[in-house]
Amino acid sequence: MLETYIFRPFEATLETKRLVLRPMLESDFDSLHRIFIDTKVMESFDHPPLTHEQMKRWLKRNLDHQNEFGYGLFSVILKQTGELIGDCGLEMMEDLGAAELGYDFRSDFWNQGYATEAATAVRDYAFDVLSLPQLISLIRVGNIASKRVAEKVGMELHNKLSRYGTQYWQYVRKRPQIKTEAK
Repeated sequence: MLETYIFRPFEATLETKRLVLRPMLESDFDSLHRIFIDTKVMESFDHPPLTHEQMKRWLKRNLDHQNEFGYGLFSVILKQTGELIGDCGLEMMEDLGAAELGYDFRSDFWNQGYATEAATAVRDYAFDVLSLPQLISLIRVGNIASKRVAEKVGMELHNKLSRYGTQYWQYVRKRPQIKTEAK
């Protein structure tokens, strides 16, 4: 059973040493589409590049999610250049009863620590601001780079499951308990 939360509109902006994470906008379409037409990126999903129409539906679904839940995917902006290099954020997986921490980055920005940096900021936001009880990440079996990111942000392998005919590793991180000093 899902817990009930009171959400505010998705207006958060997160900042790390090298990145700004801000709510995704319709105007991000071209920059986001560039990620999902990258064959290297799409190989990690075992899916062909997204068409213009598929990308429009993907973006609409994510913007609708933001409006419904008060959180969603952030557009990840590189501070140094101001360019959008990826997305990272949360999606409620109602059938699993938890928010998924997910990330997608242009392949020319892989292996530079950006996904871990962004995922760490989102993890902290999920626990410290949204007070979510746990996070999950569903990673296609064999996607070692995404598996490493999940592990670097403190997630542990919990399960292997099948969704829509694809095998996934399910990683989980529970919200840390706040220690209170005895008086």
